[in-house]
Amino acid sequence: MRWENLTVESGSGSGPADAALFGADAVTTRTFDSPEFRGITFHEIRARSIINRVPGASRMPFEWTVNPYRGCTHACVYCFARKTHSYLDLDTGLGFDSQIVVKVNAPELLRRQLGSRRWLGEHIAMGTNVDCYQRAEGRYRLMPGILTALRDHANPFSILTKGTLILRDLDLLVQASQVTDVGISVSVGFTDPDLWRTVEPGTPAPERRLDVVRTLGEHGIGCGVLMAPVLPFLSDHPDRLRATVRAIAASGATSVTPLVLHLRPGAREWYMAWLGQHHPHLVRRYERLYAEGAYAPKWYQRRITRQVHDLAQEYGIGPTRAGMPRRIPPPVETDTLAPDAEPAEPVQLTLL
Repeated sequence: MRWENLTVESGSGSGPADAALFGADAVTTRTFDSPEFRGITFHEIRARSIINRVPGASRMPFEWTVNPYRGCTHACVYCFARKTHSYLDLDTGLGFDSQIVVKVNAPELLRRQLGSRRWLGEHIAMGTNVDCYQRAEGRYRLMPGILTALRDHANPFSILTKGTLILRDLDLLVQASQVTDVGISVSVGFTDPDLWRTVEPGTPAPERRLDVVRTLGEHGIGCGVLMAPVLPFLSDHPDRLRATVRAIAASGATSVTPLVLHLRPGAREWYMAWLGQHHPHLVRRYERLYAEGAYAPKWYQRRITRQVHDLAQEYGIGPTRAGMPRRIPPPVETDTLAPDAEPAEPVQLTLL
């Protein structure tokens, strides 16, 4: 993918043709002067397909995802999805935080694919790559059209988010939950405000995310919390784990599931640079803990999981239990949708 010379000022024109990954339509690159988008560049593209098939080797409990954005203004230094920006010849560090790909035709494309006789009405997971309720959604408003299409086709879905903007679409979520299985999970790895400000600088504060859990519950939509990531030597002290689980329980969350930080290529380099700047005394400890690869040792993961589950039981909540999403009866044809033309996107563990 080439991005050079695709600049269009806010509200005018269209870019040159030829966007190999996204079809023949133009890629339009925009910048906006509003304070919330200062320093952010948006690449508007028309995707060829919006329902992505999860790679066959994945152990995720779902097979299909929808991701209307690439890149994320949440700017979480640990985000595993940073590597996906390299597929587009974009930087996985600051570029991932500030060069946002917007699939502007996502709602109409999804509606068309859901209406295909080849689509079997299977569960669709959202927020598995980057957050569909990041700040860009406030301008592009892709999710209302996506949720409306899913509601109209009674197609089961789940959303994982750190974004409080999801409450804008509360009415649509309630309507969808009346005709199909809807699962919402909010990601809150820790509640320490100083840690949040440096490691997740573009996200709403943890307490605001827990307000989302509370509000959804008040409207009859049970919401679980993915306690992710647990950051070794930063948020894993027993007192910090207790404070986080206590806050999650107080929000009315239906479940809490811990996930220890994993450092895949792309995220690893960016996170370790951040660690060297903010916590240099921990660099060697991280190098030892993650010496064998992207994941912390099993003994460490088991320890954190046991501690969090014990605390959850103490505060009256438990681990996630897999549900059985309602499905549309399969049509006569049994062939499935062709995989997305874009490179396969990794998926993050969800609660559902």
